[in-house]
Amino acid sequence: MTRPAPETRPTPESRNAYKHFQAMPTRWADNDVYGHVNNSVYYFFFDTLVNEWLINQGLLEIGKSETVGLVVQTSCNFFAPITYPDIIHGGLRVSKIGSSSVTYEIGLFANEDPTCAAKGHFVHVYVNEKTRRPSKLTDQMRAELQNLT
Repeated sequence: MTRPAPETRPTPESRNAYKHFQAMPTRWADNDVYGHVNNSVYYFFFDTLVNEWLINQGLLEIGKSETVGLVVQTSCNFFAPITYPDIIHGGLRVSKIGSSSVTYEIGLFANEDPTCAAKGHFVHVYVNEKTRRPSKLTDQMRAELQNLT
């Protein structure tokens, strides 16, 4: 019987691995009974980082865009705790651009730490807002996303 190869354990990355950064404050309510930001809150940071970038690039107008990104896959690896009142510096890059999907990679850095406390990814499939059917990425979107690769 052959055993599967052992998985490589993810490791924290440095800030220079990411193309775009955004500061996001933690909130008192983010901490859990264990004294650190609860793991579910990291996904709020991911969502905020990606959507704020899309809005700032003119690629998403809440309530008006005909095409929206739906999250179809996400994951997170945790390396160090984040606690209130830390300021999170979310690092963003794109690892894959498909015909209607994008894979974003995110690093969350606490305060001025040089390596990420958490690293994750987030796959958006872009769909027509009304029909929820996949929509091809526009040339403008592809050009902006290329800046994050």
